[in-house]
Amino acid sequence: MSSSSIPTNTQILVIGGGPAGSYAAAVLAREGFSVVLLEASKFPRYHIGESLLPSIRAFLQFIDAEETVGSHGFTPKPGAAVKLNQYKREGYTDFVALGPETGAWNVVRSEFDELLLQHAAKCGVDVFQETKVNDLQFSGDRPVSASWTHANDGTQGTISFDYLVDASGRNGIMSVKYLKTRCFSQSLKNVAHWGYWEGTNKYMPGTTRENAVWIEALNDESGWVWFIPLHDGSTSVGVVMDKDLAAQKKKLHDSDDHLEKVHKFYLEELKRAPGVMKLLGDARLRNNDGTASVKSTSDFSYAATSYAGDHYRIAGDAGAFIDPFFSSGVHLALTGALSAALTISASIRGTVSEEKAARWHDSKVGTAYTRFLIVVLGTYKQMRNQSVAIMSDIDEDNFDRAFDLLRPVLTGSADVSKTLTQDELEKTMDFCKHLFAPTDPDMYRSVGARIDPSLMCPSGPILTEREIGKLVEQTDEEAKHVLAEINARKPIHRMYNPRENFVSEAHYGLNAVLERGQLGLIAA
Repeated sequence: MSSSSIPTNTQILVIGGGPAGSYAAAVLAREGFSVVLLEASKFPRYHIGESLLPSIRAFLQFIDAEETVGSHGFTPKPGAAVKLNQYKREGYTDFVALGPETGAWNVVRSEFDELLLQHAAKCGVDVFQETKVNDLQFSGDRPVSASWTHANDGTQGTISFDYLVDASGRNGIMSVKYLKTRCFSQSLKNVAHWGYWEGTNKYMPGTTRENAVWIEALNDESGWVWFIPLHDGSTSVGVVMDKDLAAQKKKLHDSDDHLEKVHKFYLEELKRAPGVMKLLGDARLRNNDGTASVKSTSDFSYAATSYAGDHYRIAGDAGAFIDPFFSSGVHLALTGALSAALTISASIRGTVSEEKAARWHDSKVGTAYTRFLIVVLGTYKQMRNQSVAIMSDIDEDNFDRAFDLLRPVLTGSADVSKTLTQDELEKTMDFCKHLFAPTDPDMYRSVGARIDPSLMCPSGPILTEREIGKLVEQTDEEAKHVLAEINARKPIHRMYNPRENFVSEAHYGLNAVLERGQLGLIAA
């Protein structure tokens, strides 16, 4: 569509055509609402964040897009191998243990994002690319219109709306420009450097784990590396570490040319991940048509103090971004997008007040972010062999909602204080880090044959590390690893099933209704 066809008003305006914006727009259009989406870039456009979680399937099923994505040819992701520095072997998260339909994909984001944007248009969304929203106009605290500029011809205009979904990515027009509510994590100020390699080896070829993603801590405890095979024949390989430490390391490389210094730094740091070097083998680093072969970006984790207000919702990177260790980016984007859509739907239909709908979205997004943040902090604590917890990074209300099952277990009392303590945060991180315990199917079978089978039941009560130690032989390290992993996943797995997660998890006494034509909120 041309800029001349952008309407002057719409029921719902979505800013941004990435996964959060495209998904929210598609959901709302399928409910019969009028939706306009303005995207500043022209798709396809490059984006990092290529490894997806299994939850993506359920999200795509809800908007009838799973087949579109699944048939595109993306690389299947059977699971993820994670090697942390104090373990002799890697842990493995098996996505396809119950069948290939439970796996995920590694995607070339330019292609994946374009598929979602095209699907939104097919759902009835009026999509306009190369159209940047410059400013918003307000009536009190409520945004009511947006001024835009078209990149090609420079035309400008204004569009008024009843509801706004801000999915503007890291620019975050609402939280950064107007609300000024973005807060950066003090413990995850990292920088990422990555490139694309051709001719790499595969992880565990000939097994059910073939071509899985590989994550490895650097052997000097300074950061970690990702190894993500892609369907275009390349493998994305990136190094993540603290920005100040990365800057110090770059100074050690003698070169006046910045790009050459970055290149040397990147190659040298990869050597600190022996598993990655083995997978690289004789591979070649791809040079992208004369552009820098090594890309970099600040990888600071951040969150907003709120994600909703009077007739607006914030979703995806516009509200929060978390370190990519757990491949949570698209999952969190779609979580926020679905939450935005269903709370706007509830408000329009009058099943709850706009104030209650906005409050539900704020709680939902904050809780989802906090779950992943604690897991990532726990993993960094393990990789760095030191405490990385910063109390100011954790919102107490979101912590309560995210780990309501864990608080009584970790404190040893069902009557717990609502004040989050540093000790409790440390215990929670220590508990969650066991998601990546060094286990494999043979260990599970062996341990299951010699301990009480009820201890391995995923639906059983949560056991702490101390309780596990009392139930198994002190020298049985395999049993400890297996049980620690099983128990860590009990409260965390609720993140993976969007339908169950949204419908069963109440916020302020309200549950989501995920039925097309009735999307909204209902009393719990």
